[in-house]
Amino acid sequence: MLTKDMPIGVIDSGVGGLSVLKTLLAKMPAEDFIYLGDTANTPYGSRTEEDVRNLVEKMLAYFDTQNVKLVVIACNTITVLGADTLQKLHKYQLVGMSKGGKLVLAASPKKNIVVFATEFTISTGAHAKAIKDLDSRAKVTGIGCPKLVPLIEGEKFGSPEVTEAVEEYAARAKQTGADTAILSCTHFPFLREDLEKALGHSVTVIDPAEQTATDAQHRLIEEGLLKMNGSGSLTICFTKDVDRGQRLAQKMMPGIKATYKNVKLE
Repeated sequence: MLTKDMPIGVIDSGVGGLSVLKTLLAKMPAEDFIYLGDTANTPYGSRTEEDVRNLVEKMLAYFDTQNVKLVVIACNTITVLGADTLQKLHKYQLVGMSKGGKLVLAASPKKNIVVFATEFTISTGAHAKAIKDLDSRAKVTGIGCPKLVPLIEGEKFGSPEVTEAVEEYAARAKQTGADTAILSCTHFPFLREDLEKALGHSVTVIDPAEQTATDAQHRLIEEGLLKMNGSGSLTICFTKDVDRGQRLAQKMMPGIKATYKNVKLE
């Protein structure tokens, strides 16, 4: 039986989901969270669907042992597989990344939108479909950004390589005439300021993490599992390079206290 006092699990292919975790912590400060980033196998965006599913199942099996009450999928690449297809016999429910359709349409006067994501996410067309289902007039251009995740995982912030990659993808976005861009990979908020600078003031950048956190909160309320009182705890786990993961977590969430662990997935 699930109870309010059980923790919430958060999964990602690496460190990118920390951007979502930060929003979840702000939205639900009384909750206990366990974050699991599969840094041993990142990036997922260039892997096959079968490979990604096998890796995700190992992470979900780990959360079976941690008695969580909900798992938030803080990764667009995993989310596009379909939370319902990953549910299987797990007793907790899964909440995937919001595609941010309502947010991005509300911010886009011209309804001309670019989606920045991994190549795998772009190849599914899931975000474009979600936006067009809400407004068929919208022009949606997917831009795969394969260079960004390895640079973020490699802590290359402020490097010439990051500047070159960001300018490359921003130039492609500007060629479309888009007035709005959505960060459909959870790693990309690490480079949000770089992207905003490269895109210029005429392009609004949207991060769907806020809607994802709201979705998770509403799911817990519906199930009568939202913890309202007390001060929550945070455990951050990585499958490799815990010290590096800790540095990146402290960059994304300065001042937030956490316990860091190495986890081997079986």
